[in-house]
Amino acid sequence: MKNYIKADEWNIIEEGFDPHLNKVSESLFSIGNGRMGQRANFEEDYTGETLQGNYVAGVYYPDKTRVGWWKNGYPEYFAKVLNATNWIGLHIQIDGEILDLNTAEVSDFKRVLNMKEGTLSRQFIAKLNSGKIVKVEALRFCSIVDDEVAALHYRLTALNFEGQISIISFIDGDVKNQDANYDEKFWEEVAKKQEANTDYLVLRTKKTEFEVATVSQTTIFKNGSLQELKAVAKEKYLGQQASFTLSKNEVLDVYKLVANLSSQNYDKAALLRISKETILKAEEKGFEQLKQEQAVAWAKKWEEGDIVIEGDVAAQQAIRFNIFQLNQTYTGKDARLNIGPKGFTGEKYGGSTYWDTEAYCIPFYLSVAPQEVAKNLLVYRYKHLDRAIENAVKLGFNHGAALYPMVTMNGEECHNEWEITFEEIHRNGAIAFAIFNYIRYTGDERHLADYGLEVLIGIARFWKQRVNWSAERNKFVMLGVTGPNEYENNINNNWYTNKLAAWCLTYAMEAAEKVKAIAPEQYLKIVEKTNLNEFTEFRDWNSVASQMYYPFHEGENVFLQQDGYMDKEQILVKDLPADQRPLNQKWSWDRILRSCYIKQADVLQGMYFFEEEYDLETLKRNFNFYESRTVHESSLSPCVHSILAAKLNDEEKAYEFYLRTARLDLDDYNNDSEDGLHITSMAGTWMSVVEGFAGMRVRDGKLCFQPFLPKNWTGFSFTIGFRGLQLKVQINESELIIRNNSSESLELKVFEQLYTVSPGEKTIAYKGYLV
Repeated sequence: MKNYIKADEWNIIEEGFDPHLNKVSESLFSIGNGRMGQRANFEEDYTGETLQGNYVAGVYYPDKTRVGWWKNGYPEYFAKVLNATNWIGLHIQIDGEILDLNTAEVSDFKRVLNMKEGTLSRQFIAKLNSGKIVKVEALRFCSIVDDEVAALHYRLTALNFEGQISIISFIDGDVKNQDANYDEKFWEEVAKKQEANTDYLVLRTKKTEFEVATVSQTTIFKNGSLQELKAVAKEKYLGQQASFTLSKNEVLDVYKLVANLSSQNYDKAALLRISKETILKAEEKGFEQLKQEQAVAWAKKWEEGDIVIEGDVAAQQAIRFNIFQLNQTYTGKDARLNIGPKGFTGEKYGGSTYWDTEAYCIPFYLSVAPQEVAKNLLVYRYKHLDRAIENAVKLGFNHGAALYPMVTMNGEECHNEWEITFEEIHRNGAIAFAIFNYIRYTGDERHLADYGLEVLIGIARFWKQRVNWSAERNKFVMLGVTGPNEYENNINNNWYTNKLAAWCLTYAMEAAEKVKAIAPEQYLKIVEKTNLNEFTEFRDWNSVASQMYYPFHEGENVFLQQDGYMDKEQILVKDLPADQRPLNQKWSWDRILRSCYIKQADVLQGMYFFEEEYDLETLKRNFNFYESRTVHESSLSPCVHSILAAKLNDEEKAYEFYLRTARLDLDDYNNDSEDGLHITSMAGTWMSVVEGFAGMRVRDGKLCFQPFLPKNWTGFSFTIGFRGLQLKVQINESELIIRNNSSESLELKVFEQLYTVSPGEKTIAYKGYLV
């Protein structure tokens, strides 16, 4: 675990430059706006260890997989969000000596991610090998107002010399992904042009033929005096160069406005023209207005979705960091886009869509964003239904059975590890649960008729065909699967998967009845479109759901993660030597698979989804059993444990797991933040506060709270939207205070007691209800 980020409520601060931490910092200080993103690479040259990363949403390449493609049904490629044109580049020479923090002596280094206003700033003093000393101050941002525009201001001051400065402000498309399977470059040049102080570069991806136009406008000043620029060009590279003498205490200012436009959104033939229009609009506003608009827009986001924690700066910084990164990654404006596990902060996992979105991100966006944002995440899966059916056909399923991919960019499976591609099928259940969760929260039952029921039918058909009848057990069983715990592969009867499958079958039938009641004409169209045979299919679905086998261990009185789990040697995590962890970096895969250790919540994931089905004693037994065997080497694990611990009134564990999930990246718990942040698990951090400490649920259409205050805090508050109402919830040691900022009253429950909250503020004393 690293601990070099300074505690601050609104800023992520790094003081002092440590090259060994640079890649971690590049991740932590990433910026984005939902349409594009940028790792915190330096503007000037850097020859040290770095992971260059500029990303444009939705643009990907099907990199041919290195393994498994010869197997029937196996994906032939792994889709990857591409490292795109580097737009921040500045090549600076002082009397022929390149400014490079890897070779210079660096002091007074400070990097700040201002989460309140959405900007990244950096300052340092660098002493070159020649003895010349410069001071640099830089600031940049990706606009969330004009989400195809980014801007930077770079100021250099000569501190002890007079010398010849040469600076090239460039855009460079000659880039590649560090994780390219065959060390291939994925971009081809289509067009480029230069005019005045502006560069236009259009690149096309191989195979997928996405085109991205990057346009950069540069102005350079010496002591406030505009400098003449000279165009520089080579393949996939354009720049604007200025050369002049800089004397002691004189200042060089570079302003750079950039736009990235994709053929996803514009006709290819119009890209150059529209990119020019976009950059001219940005120029009309200018750097300072763009920056001011950025601050105003972020203020609105914080007004809608901030969490305020009193008395614990580390916790406050952490939750805001998680919320900030989520808002940078996905805005919900475009239903073709989704949320990659690393967002715009790195290449790992290809930047593709996983089940993380449905299981962890949906609750966050339901509460802190307009309803359409979460709905668009569901529509994304609806639009990929035909591909999900194709994926199932490749594996031998039929009659409209749908298997959604574990990893995808366009609906087609592109994951290349067999035990996940073929076996981690629980992702289907998470997608169905997200539909249920959305409707439970919003009350938007019409979604079933418009989108949801078709998806549920395809998923139900898959589960019906995926089980088989066991004469030995006299039950339906599920063989050869991998549950959420990926430290187990090819096991039989994973409790979580079986539970989800049975639930999906039941929910699909309930959804059909609901659509039949509220939209009978639409229901008939769905029946015809899907060729649904109500009598035989519902009979079969009900048979499977009612006769599903669930592993159970009588001795421990717990749901058993899968058949044979207790055959493993049961050494608890507390008895593992510290130097053996993390297991995935210290043990062989064979050793991990033979151990009892659990990567992330598995049985407990199911109990989190369906907690109303289990009494506290059942939950407690299963929690104590499985938590003691869980190593939390998935970023998705601590949040579920935190929420369940809170439900069990185990305040100490709830807080422990909250802090772990909240500062997972800031403190680099698992020594893996250098390849990108854990964006989707950040939604779990929000859940840990709102569903954990505040105990917020939706039951029977009503908001319910069972709050407690962590002992390190003096209070906390958050804002949520619920069914058209906006509420601010404040919790202190003994009271829950709700401000209803809407014109309608709301009925809600606190520890099962019903209250009516009229417009305005209501204080509810809750301490007496605590167990």
